[in-house]
Amino acid sequence: MISVEEMKRLEDSCGIPKITLMQSAGRGIYEQLKKIYDLKGKQILVVCHHGNNGGDGFVAAEYLSKECEVDIYFIGDEEKLKEEAKANYDIVLKNPKIQFFDISYYELDLIDFNSYDIIIDALLGTGTKGDIKDTMAAVIDKINESKAFKLSIDVPTGIDPNTGKKANKYVEADLTVTFHDIKPGLDPEKTVIVDIGIKQL
Repeated sequence: MISVEEMKRLEDSCGIPKITLMQSAGRGIYEQLKKIYDLKGKQILVVCHHGNNGGDGFVAAEYLSKECEVDIYFIGDEEKLKEEAKANYDIVLKNPKIQFFDISYYELDLIDFNSYDIIIDALLGTGTKGDIKDTMAAVIDKINESKAFKLSIDVPTGIDPNTGKKANKYVEADLTVTFHDIKPGLDPEKTVIVDIGIKQL
């Protein structure tokens, strides 16, 4: 197992550019879904925020769009995207195979979460701190109410990765794809570990 703090130290010291790690993470999500589903004809919604978890979601969407219908619902703030996430945000915006919904223009009620086969939670990952409020809380409710298969990236939004403590709202993931090693707060029976190239120092 690895704590969030240890994982961040490894990412910072491994010598691999963060954008390469993000690319590996997104590709790993795509490859795990391919193991579970015949993706042809599937409809997938990737729900993203502006952190690096959202960046992983953008990369996964890019890979998935080569095989099935992919929509992105971005509920973050473009101006808060960090360099690596912004680079992948720009890529998916230009992809004609991806339908991009921005919360600035598409209210939550305009998105039919039940129309998707798979929903990918790329909201907070390890970044959950305190209660989840307002729009994100409403989005989590919509994800959980959906009949879709729910995959969370790294850590289900709303769950503390080190302790497993649940916030007032959290994504009830069917599967979590985490990276390098499992975090202490995750359910090992519902978690798959993906190697993104980091070697233990």
